[in-house]
Amino acid sequence: MAQKKKKTGLKTQFSALKNLPEFFKLIWETNKYMTIGNILLRVIKAAIPLLVLYVGKEIIDEIIRLIDAIDKDWDYLWLLLGLELGLAVFSDLINRVITLLDSLLGDLFSNKTSVQLIKHAATLDLYQFESPEFYDKLERARRQTTGRTVLMTQVLAQFQDIITIVFLGIGLIAFNPWLILILFLAVLPAFLGETHFNQRTYSLTRSWTPERRELDYLRYIGASDETAKEVKIFSLADFLSNRFKELSDKYFLANRKIAINRALWGSLLSSIGTISYYGAYLFIIYETVNGIITIGTLTFLAGSFQRMRNMLQAIMNRFSKIAEGSLYLQDLFDFFAIQPSIVSGNENSKVPQPIQEGFTFENVGFKYPNSELWAIRNLSFHLKKGEKLALVGENGAGKTTLVKLLARLYNPTEGRILLDGKDLKSFNLGDLRQNIGIIFQDYIRFQMKASENIAIGNIENRIELDIIKDAAKKSLADTVIEKLPGEYDQILGKRFDKGVELSGGQWQKIALGRAYMRDAQLLILDEPTSALDARAEHEVFIRFAELIAGKSAVLISHRFSTVRMADRILFLENGELLELGSHEELLAKKGKYAELFHLQAQGYLD
Repeated sequence: MAQKKKKTGLKTQFSALKNLPEFFKLIWETNKYMTIGNILLRVIKAAIPLLVLYVGKEIIDEIIRLIDAIDKDWDYLWLLLGLELGLAVFSDLINRVITLLDSLLGDLFSNKTSVQLIKHAATLDLYQFESPEFYDKLERARRQTTGRTVLMTQVLAQFQDIITIVFLGIGLIAFNPWLILILFLAVLPAFLGETHFNQRTYSLTRSWTPERRELDYLRYIGASDETAKEVKIFSLADFLSNRFKELSDKYFLANRKIAINRALWGSLLSSIGTISYYGAYLFIIYETVNGIITIGTLTFLAGSFQRMRNMLQAIMNRFSKIAEGSLYLQDLFDFFAIQPSIVSGNENSKVPQPIQEGFTFENVGFKYPNSELWAIRNLSFHLKKGEKLALVGENGAGKTTLVKLLARLYNPTEGRILLDGKDLKSFNLGDLRQNIGIIFQDYIRFQMKASENIAIGNIENRIELDIIKDAAKKSLADTVIEKLPGEYDQILGKRFDKGVELSGGQWQKIALGRAYMRDAQLLILDEPTSALDARAEHEVFIRFAELIAGKSAVLISHRFSTVRMADRILFLENGELLELGSHEELLAKKGKYAELFHLQAQGYLD
């Protein structure tokens, strides 16, 4: 079901124009020389139509004079014809340069805003990306990074046409001021009609943002290498295509109604302008027949009036599009206005090198935004320097939430987390995360080179092949990469040409290599080896523990045979600490951990 339409009146459209100064500030920052050149060329181009019409008037008057002249002197006529030819060639040349500058500046602007969007998105909080409303804003902003380059051309063309109309208007007023009044009456109805329907189109487009995101999603999963197996095996093609058709048809019908009304009313209002134009044309002809003005002046006035009518109509129609574009532009600025709640503490407050005491949770509680349920509650424990801590608990117990709090991807709703006695919020955020390496279960399989996939762990070292190879060796990813056709330069994944797909286990070794790229003081593995069998996972964790000797680590796994190697095990249940101790201590307690450990062990025996 589409959202309720957001109404946008004429006042709203005029209000949206306030976005243009900020918009052109961005364009200026993109390339000031291209911007200046574009504007200057358009000013020059704006004067050419008046010159062409005036030269045309002189040519016709000169031809009529020569017809009646006994002694025919062609010099002035040849001069006028040469001048008109020169203006035509010059105008074409300027047009091509303006088009070139529009294209280059538009591409640069699109690239610049795309870079800004990527960088700004990276500063926002993780919970924001888990909100549908945020994704709507992100989707609308993403569309503006490419679509708004047209707005730049429209505004500059508007500027050029207004200057041209000023020049032509002076010519019309000099002969008959009433022509200007008739001109505005001719184009006003069509302008109001276009404004109205642009408002309705914007309202429809904005209100359908969630549905258009769903359409994009259905289009993707219906024809994707990642979903092809499920689509085939579960025969999902009809289900997905029918769902896409149902939703797209609803949007088509809503848009068709506006399009039909726009065409009907546009034709009617445009005809009013045409009738007004021919009324003025008859008036000019009448004055010519009565000898009030010359034939050349007739062509000048008729040409000026027609060109001004077309330009005014274009300006008014373009105004609606510029106002509409400015409304859409607001979506981009709205996204840039979103600010994170997780901000860096004192820029000079760096993580101790080395950490002396470790991390301490003091009565920490956390609720996800817009949720009344506590994901973590009343959690207090101390992660000592150099300690290997395993987190255990059923799905939804809060394990992943805990490590995200530890990495300050979230801030606690209540309580606090300390590092060497100082609140985690007080540290420089970038430095804190540089000292924490974390690999999640749902790690990303980047469709990039093998070397880049590992360098993701510390992207600043992406060209340091020796460091990358050392990390690959530690995670056993080198045994995978050395068998690839391009080795470390091999593109992974099938999205791009000559890419090679890896198995799940091979991808996991690549992902684990990222953990060894960063010389972090705390490393976190959030079930990144869940697809491996119990023996393979145990071997990976043993190797991991040996390679990070002296550093703190947090390990998450459902396999008790693996977590028993940790110094201590923290058992979470419903977001609260249930048990904490070494493997032997928890078995001796004969609590929940011991019960589940024996249950899982029995499963292996069976």
